[in-house]
Amino acid sequence: MNDFQNNFEYIQQQINQNKIDLVDLCKFYLNRIKNNLNYNIFIEVFEKQALKKAKEIQIKINNNTAGNLAGLFIGLKDNISYKGHKVSASSKILQGYVSPYNSTVVERLLKQDAIIIGRLNCDEFAMGSSNENSFYGPSKNPINPTKVPGGSSGGSAAAVSMDLCTMSLGSDTGGSLRQPASFCGVIGFKPTYGTVSRYGLLSYASSFDQIGPISKNIKDIFKVMNYISGKDSKDSTTSKKNINYEKLKKKKKYKILFSQDFLKYEHLDNEIKKRFLCFLEELKSKGHEIQNIKFKYLDYVLPVYYILTTAEASSNLSRYDGIRYGYRFAESKDIKEVFVKSRSEGFGDEVKRRIMLGTFVLSQEYYEAYYTKAQKTRRMILNEYNKTLKEADFLLTPTTPNVAFGLNEVQDPIKMKFQDIFTVTSNLVGAPSISLPSFKNSNNMPFGLQVMGKNFGDADVLSFSDYLQNNYDFNS
Repeated sequence: MNDFQNNFEYIQQQINQNKIDLVDLCKFYLNRIKNNLNYNIFIEVFEKQALKKAKEIQIKINNNTAGNLAGLFIGLKDNISYKGHKVSASSKILQGYVSPYNSTVVERLLKQDAIIIGRLNCDEFAMGSSNENSFYGPSKNPINPTKVPGGSSGGSAAAVSMDLCTMSLGSDTGGSLRQPASFCGVIGFKPTYGTVSRYGLLSYASSFDQIGPISKNIKDIFKVMNYISGKDSKDSTTSKKNINYEKLKKKKKYKILFSQDFLKYEHLDNEIKKRFLCFLEELKSKGHEIQNIKFKYLDYVLPVYYILTTAEASSNLSRYDGIRYGYRFAESKDIKEVFVKSRSEGFGDEVKRRIMLGTFVLSQEYYEAYYTKAQKTRRMILNEYNKTLKEADFLLTPTTPNVAFGLNEVQDPIKMKFQDIFTVTSNLVGAPSISLPSFKNSNNMPFGLQVMGKNFGDADVLSFSDYLQNNYDFNS
């Protein structure tokens, strides 16, 4: 496989021409994983099961009975349930827990003969922007192992960047797919909230979380979204709206928005700002309409996001009590001590910080002052976003304010949270957005371009992204 290209479109072509055997492909990925264990990307590899499935599916391929995703090797973020396999959200509190059921996304992938190759490292309960909050230790950035891969889906982005699987699935609460995709030089797509079922996803903040794919190829994402999206009776928040992923739509000219309000962020790297503005000029020179707009609620997006997500986390994580499953402090003298010591030892520092903040804003004394006001402001941000994009196609921003930073470099939890400054808006309003591997800084570290679209305009976002990838030489 010396000429191997790690995209599913190519792999399927080679399979159809009998140039790739699925067992050989499986061994290729397994060998790459074994040779890169020091990057701490996979928590667990399903080697025997993956090889067994590869043999079975190869027979189906030979008989022309294989599903439409035969040849796709998927890595799962360690908060997506896979029946008969451990899932821990990279937390001690779920030590030893084995899922008794499949998440809907896994069920749909398996039905089309995709192969799950292992589970991937992440920030504990998807809380973080660097993958340094994992109980299993941090993953390393494949481009520079002294740097973080981003978070919380750091393992998912790193696995694709290093060709350890064809594609990965992660979850995005405030940028958790897009930020690590930007740091690792791959594509991270957050679909519209409700297009992909969250059944089987270990919840952080239920009204923000969204499962999405990480890949090196837009067309691969387009194809997989056909099968993992859609209404699910097990998740009442899934939408009945049907998004047509059958064909990438072409359009000659686009109306594209950007906001100087985003670019005025004081910690935005000058190289990122300069390259982003140059790219807008390039789009303008090709005949696209570029408009600078005022986004007046930018100062509120992070405060609103952290008030609401921590409140939801406080509620969602109350089920991890040391009684029903997972880690239990064994030497407790009574039930109260079981709760206190199991949770104190089972959760990491960042998770405990967010639980405490969420409990505070939900308390009787402060509920109206914080939680209720945050919900009202979220609605105002949604209305402003919809109004802004009503007569336009997309809103463009840098994905992150900086390139990947060093392991243990950012010690201030507040500074770490500002990594999400450009990405949280999509989660607050539920809109689709994508990070494209577009640029590199002077140290050869990648950073992404973020494309934000209208709610349920997922196919449009992917089509425009495909147009950009095919028509612009970003790194020139």
